[in-house]
Amino acid sequence: MIRLVNVCLCLVALAVGAAAGPYGSISFAQSNNRAAIAKDTTKPTDDPWWKHAVIYEIYPRSFQDSNGDGIGDLNGITQRLDYLQSLGVDALWLSPIYPSPQVDFGYDISDYENIDPQYGTLADFDRLVAEAKKRNIRIIMDMVMNHTSDKHPWFIESASSKSNPKRDWYVWRDGKAGGTPPNNPPNNWISIFGHSAWQYDPKTSQYYYHRFYIQQPDLNWRNPAVERAMFGSVRFWLDRGVAGFRLDAIPTLFEDPQLRDAEELEGTNAYGDRRQKDDRYENLPEVHDVMRRLRAMTDKYPGDRVLIGETYLPNIQELDKWYGGAKHDELELPMDMQVGFSNRLDANLLRQRINDAETKINGNQPLFVFDNHDNIRSWDRYGDGVHNDAIARILATILFTSRSTAMMYYGEEIGMVTTPPTRKEEVKDPIGITGWPREKGRDGERTPMQWDNSKNAGFSMADSTWLPVAANYETKNVKAEESNPDSLLNWHKQLITMRRNDPALRHGNMIMLDETNPSVLSYIRSDVAGHHSILVALNCTAQQQTVTLDPGRAGVHGAKVSTLLTDAPSLNQQSSLTITLPPYASWVGSLQ
Repeated sequence: MIRLVNVCLCLVALAVGAAAGPYGSISFAQSNNRAAIAKDTTKPTDDPWWKHAVIYEIYPRSFQDSNGDGIGDLNGITQRLDYLQSLGVDALWLSPIYPSPQVDFGYDISDYENIDPQYGTLADFDRLVAEAKKRNIRIIMDMVMNHTSDKHPWFIESASSKSNPKRDWYVWRDGKAGGTPPNNPPNNWISIFGHSAWQYDPKTSQYYYHRFYIQQPDLNWRNPAVERAMFGSVRFWLDRGVAGFRLDAIPTLFEDPQLRDAEELEGTNAYGDRRQKDDRYENLPEVHDVMRRLRAMTDKYPGDRVLIGETYLPNIQELDKWYGGAKHDELELPMDMQVGFSNRLDANLLRQRINDAETKINGNQPLFVFDNHDNIRSWDRYGDGVHNDAIARILATILFTSRSTAMMYYGEEIGMVTTPPTRKEEVKDPIGITGWPREKGRDGERTPMQWDNSKNAGFSMADSTWLPVAANYETKNVKAEESNPDSLLNWHKQLITMRRNDPALRHGNMIMLDETNPSVLSYIRSDVAGHHSILVALNCTAQQQTVTLDPGRAGVHGAKVSTLLTDAPSLNQQSSLTITLPPYASWVGSLQ
């Protein structure tokens, strides 16, 4: 039984739009053992909005179809803004909505300054921005700076001849001497989507480089004209009122100028290619110069515009570089994939990686994320098939009670599962088409949002949708979970409400407790004058665990606790610092 103490929270939740939604209202449990959490009035005046934000990724094709063509669109997102407000979302990250041949479903862009007709028009976009603003929700665009579509006018010009002025806007090279085209690429680099990263063009007798799909040629960022053009497109959307950008595959902007072969490693990838080190074409130091210039440009705009990086990096030291280290002059929020994509519910590992984010990024703001459009859903990566719902609550508790900006993915809040295709003929994702059956692609984590138990889960009135709706939609949907106070959706809503309104969760320090415990992850959020500290204890195992929390480790005094939120009925009246947690139980309490 989920339990949130303090009936007075209802008033706060209504004020911030976190209690009432289109399908019902949150049911808050009641108790008088702690004063109501008042709306936080301690926010420093210089805190940017994104520091405390809940950012919600929407895959537009799959969120809501408004015109019955089986594909989600911008007007569909606008229709669902009240739900997003009720959830407590501060900003929406939209995966690409630009004109595109849709080979990679929008990540192959043919025009950076317009909207794909499948999704709507610029007028529809402006309406979305305006309606979201009324609900205190910002819009973040997905900006793909590494590559374009091969149908983009820039590439069409570039491919027209070796002497075209835009030839050097992309990475063109001759094949290796002594070989015969198309079997003598300039080097051995492989594409993320499988096989050689070089595509031969018989018209000009050269190869072009593509880190991703063949139809996604890489831009040449060593040409200043490319930066000027891309920055111009960034300004186009900033001028239109977007709150910032999520920068796709941003560590891949530069390649080794000498095009030296990559070092080969043991084994093969899902496409049968020999594995190799990526240091010739990933995370080269030159990219940081571009980030500093991009940050300087966006900082000229009012409203704390934000730059978010898709930064899959090997360690926390490399992540720190993407902030600009102690200078804080690059991205505000490079994604920390170390925590959310460890794929192991291991208390020691989670503790170490969260601590890294607390202590090794020069005081910058962490950004944790457990789900996105490119990965099997966390429900399936962390779940054991038996306790998945409880494990999902653990992950949500980490996301919303840690000292991190929180990023979530549509459907995460209701426990949507990965639903991969069962036959190659059903695959839409180019990765799955190339790598089947070892690599089934990313369709499974992109299925339509499950709103209710009506046709197509309320996503679309079409006879068929671009991807099929998951089979469990009749019971796993927003409407059903809204009306169930013990649902995963209401767990998310309650955590987000606490995060928004409790000063300790907004501004408190975060210190690990019981640091040698291999089974229980526990920590304290403290040091906000005049306010109770918050304690969190999460059992990461299938066995009952007893833990004694010692807030003195954080220099905080208190001998008793009161429960704020738990999914374990035995902990509803917890008062002692010695806590017995059932398997995979989550507990959040106030230190008295």
